[in-house]
Amino acid sequence: MCGFLMYTTNDIITAATLGAMERRLALLEHRGPDDLALERLGPGTAAGFARLAVIDRQGSRQPLRYADRWTLVFNGEVYNFEALREELIRDHGATFATDGDAEVVAAAFHVWGEAALDRLRGMFAFALWDEETDTLYAARDPFGIKPLYYVVTRDGVWLASEKAPLLDCAAEDLDPTAMSLYLTMQYVPEPYTLHRDIARLPAGALLTKQLGRAPEIRRWSRPAFRPDPAAEEAAVVADLREALRDSVKAHMRADVPVGAFLSSGIDSTAIVALAAEHHPHLRAFTAGFEAGNDEVEIAERSARELGVELIPSIVSPADVMEALPRIVWHLGDPVADPSIVPLYFLCRTAAEHVTVVLSGEGADELAGGYAIYREPQSLAPVSRRGPSIQRALRRVARVMPEGMRGKSYLERATTPLRRRYFGNARILSDAERSRLLRGAPAVGHAHVTAALYAEVEDLDPATTMQHIDLNTWLPGDILTKADRMSMAHSLELRVPYLDRRVFEVLSTLPPHLKVPRKGTTTKYALRQAAEGIVPAFIKDRPKLGFPTPAKAWLRSELNEWAHHVLSTSGAKALLDLDYAHDLLKEHERGQADHARKLWIVLSFCLWHSIFVEGTVSPAPLGRPGSAGRT
Repeated sequence: MCGFLMYTTNDIITAATLGAMERRLALLEHRGPDDLALERLGPGTAAGFARLAVIDRQGSRQPLRYADRWTLVFNGEVYNFEALREELIRDHGATFATDGDAEVVAAAFHVWGEAALDRLRGMFAFALWDEETDTLYAARDPFGIKPLYYVVTRDGVWLASEKAPLLDCAAEDLDPTAMSLYLTMQYVPEPYTLHRDIARLPAGALLTKQLGRAPEIRRWSRPAFRPDPAAEEAAVVADLREALRDSVKAHMRADVPVGAFLSSGIDSTAIVALAAEHHPHLRAFTAGFEAGNDEVEIAERSARELGVELIPSIVSPADVMEALPRIVWHLGDPVADPSIVPLYFLCRTAAEHVTVVLSGEGADELAGGYAIYREPQSLAPVSRRGPSIQRALRRVARVMPEGMRGKSYLERATTPLRRRYFGNARILSDAERSRLLRGAPAVGHAHVTAALYAEVEDLDPATTMQHIDLNTWLPGDILTKADRMSMAHSLELRVPYLDRRVFEVLSTLPPHLKVPRKGTTTKYALRQAAEGIVPAFIKDRPKLGFPTPAKAWLRSELNEWAHHVLSTSGAKALLDLDYAHDLLKEHERGQADHARKLWIVLSFCLWHSIFVEGTVSPAPLGRPGSAGRT
């Protein structure tokens, strides 16, 4: 796992520009503390690399040259690189100077061109410079596991693994659309960032930039669900079990110590159980809180039954207040998901023992694990009624008092899926968001989701919801926090569920093998596949996912801190912080649970203090954006 910085311009790169690049590259050192290197690749192109050496530790330095034509900076892992290497040698006479996967990526591009992307099994973001045609290629993996930011200037293109190195390459203007979307979704969806001129290359996208021409972006891959109504349960379960076992084995490949995260749920427990088959002395890691550690206790029981060592991390409110500014800095843009807090400390503890960890991200989105996926079934008695009946019921809901039982049900049941669903984080209502915003346009989720819904008009409702989450929530929240929190501690986090072989099976599941009509089970096929692999008491446990006591904290230990953040924030020109104070007072009196709403506002205020006001400086190597402008 690593970080990179690349710049290509129509002009000549000066010594001053190289000096600025060196300072910007230093902001990525946490992603790759083993080696920092910056090279000029040509008159108008330079690349820098921060390496975390995981495979071929003595070789595979980057920027990596291949065939006197290509120069690569590569972040991620390609798990089938050894098979690709053999094929390239056998069928195409390729030669290699290293034993790692990065050179295989360059060689694959040399032989197959852009078609090489379809052959890579793994997680990646890379930039590849072709000096023969003066063309830059930059790509991300299909699920968006690894990040890639870019800035298009008048003279060229900047690329980086994180946002911080690009802050002084772009204007300081904030993007009001991105801000409104953040308040709607609790994260900034791709391709936006809160800075107008900085964008994220979408998951599964390829950027090409030829000297003297404008950059072009296209999707080279978009994973798609294709439910097979004729799928037989026994065959699907067997295929899934085999694919998971193969994926975990592939993800264990490393020349450094490998561990795994373990919570109380089936996703991580299955990963730990399968990893332990290949690593008899596997270390697992979990996190809990001083206020209560049910998650830790369950993980400890699982670890005992699986015969693995478990190392817990216990988080206090004081830890949270101290770490939050640094957490927000590493994110680049706010992600108001309280589970980031235990994840940060979980990664910190794991990094003290191992360099690589396996984790369970992606299982819920691919296998149908969120309880919200059952909603279409519960709403069916009303949602399947004719238009006239639905209009009448909608009028009834409109006159019902707020909080009255049945009002929310009728509102949701008479609202089409594409209007009511944009992911798991439905925190602020449209009215609350509009009240918080000062002067910015209130952009709704349809700005992002309308095109996604148009792609899947033939799918059942639950699978349609999965499609929305796969393309928004997964890269925007789940994978963003996983990458940034692990990389904050120079830890490589791997996600075996987000594997092409596993997805080939899970993408074909019909609804009844994900969220059966009877009972409350989710991830049905995955649970069946894990039978006999995970401890019996884990197989049907509901999802928890390192729950964070934000509700209690904001009424007690974090209450004074929250008041201070809202009172001193310079974000009052953008948000109505008096309204946020009112929410906090209602919350502390126990009149309502506004914890998640407040977390959205507090996260933004912290972000604003770091990246706009400059009043908080938690960056490991100085204030973000402190490198000189060029």
